[in-house]
Amino acid sequence: MEEKVLTRRTALKIMGSAALATVMATSGASALTSCIEGRKKRVVLYFTGTGNCLYVARQLAGKEGEILSIPQLMRKKQFEIEADEIGLVYPIYGHMPPNMVREFIKKAQLKAEYKFAVLIYGMRKCNAVEIWDGISRKAGNVFDYIGTIVMVDNWLPNFDMNDQMKIDKHIPENLAKITSDLSNRRRWHEPVTQEERRQHEGFMSLSGLDPEVGFLMKADRSFRVTDDCIHCGICTYVCPRGNYQLTGQGVKMQGDCEFCFACIQNCPQRAIQFKKNEDGTWPDGSEKNPNARYRNENVSLMELKLANNQKV
Repeated sequence: MEEKVLTRRTALKIMGSAALATVMATSGASALTSCIEGRKKRVVLYFTGTGNCLYVARQLAGKEGEILSIPQLMRKKQFEIEADEIGLVYPIYGHMPPNMVREFIKKAQLKAEYKFAVLIYGMRKCNAVEIWDGISRKAGNVFDYIGTIVMVDNWLPNFDMNDQMKIDKHIPENLAKITSDLSNRRRWHEPVTQEERRQHEGFMSLSGLDPEVGFLMKADRSFRVTDDCIHCGICTYVCPRGNYQLTGQGVKMQGDCEFCFACIQNCPQRAIQFKKNEDGTWPDGSEKNPNARYRNENVSLMELKLANNQKV
């Protein structure tokens, strides 16, 4: 009988699927819903592409709190959450929330004595605080505290990840201040200047984005998969919209894209690259350093898979 040879691609695929299944079984995926079944002191909701927001959510939840992934809540259609305190952490894209966060807050019923939001940015926050206040108020979810924190800017078209990781952005000190504010249940919205409002208006004019939609692209128009792909399947787990699939013809992608870069940042072969749109539409497909990638050093790849996986 002919002996079958296990290729490297097949082995990686099997190992990745088995590892995820094991962690899901042993880590208690039911933790995603436990806050709905029983009242908790503090629950922090988060959306993450490269781990920054997951890290911040963990720090703000503390030992007694709980963190919940917005992509998982959306997948399970779980929108009623009750706790003494409810927080929300998300990255700003073009100074706006990810589209999925917008859609979540429209459906969410957040019941808490105190609600806070912490927005993550890398270079410019502009009027992100006012934008979130407007969106959440319109949805009937008013936040008592809205602040920002600067971290590694993972916007690949403009920033070299190697350079970004060398910059001291005083994350521990800023987190300590926010933690203190929340412990005292401070009611405060970070001030926004008129110059920051003008900067955002200029960006919107340049980008042509719809302010009611935000940064929502199309996966197949934004990225391409090269022949360097080894079919490890990582992209199929880390995409919060489940846009990637392994097929007999290779990795295929389609669907609305948050532009969170979870796929391109976490591909071990750098096989996912930006696609240059021939019609000249923005973004133009350029990248500052195609050889540099980023994931928050305190967050593992498996944790990102668990946060964003849309398969189980």
